[in-house]
Amino acid sequence: MSQGREIEIKLRAPDPARSLALLSSHRFRPSRARVFEHNEVLDTEEMKLRSAGKLLRLRTAGSRQTLTFKGVAEAGPHKSREEREIHLDSTENIGIILDRIGFSRKFTYEKFRTEFERDGEQGIVTFDETPIGNFFEIEGEPEWIDRIAAELGFAEGDYVTASYGRLYEDWRRIHGEESRDMVFQAGALTNLGS
Repeated sequence: MSQGREIEIKLRAPDPARSLALLSSHRFRPSRARVFEHNEVLDTEEMKLRSAGKLLRLRTAGSRQTLTFKGVAEAGPHKSREEREIHLDSTENIGIILDRIGFSRKFTYEKFRTEFERDGEQGIVTFDETPIGNFFEIEGEPEWIDRIAAELGFAEGDYVTASYGRLYEDWRRIHGEESRDMVFQAGALTNLGS
């Protein structure tokens, strides 16, 4: 993982019990406990960032707040792009500041995320539980990503490089979903063990 650069893929994952067993059988251990994430994608009224292939995100994960900028993705089998983050004491003031300079919430998505590492290796695997299914994200150097994906039983043809926003747009089209945001329905959080 290069400083200031994100290199990753997503993989469609099985149910939580089977996914966690799969990671455990390959010696991955939790490095960050399961946490609920609330993400807001921000843009101008004209959607300048999106039309340029960039992203500005405000994330709350437990008590941790982060503002993230993601640059244009490079073509290839892995998603690779600039990523810059700052951790915040409060998202309230940064939200007000961003609104004052022309950025407002355009899309909200939620997930539960658990992070995993393997001793002596650079890279992380996350298990994301989302309203549209479960996903592994493998982040690290390209060779490591390919090796770990293969160990977990996936081929390059299984790689997903689309954002959760794009995946949700596709899911909405297929399922006729009206909600513009990828959020858990009332009661779903209780059912997922939050």
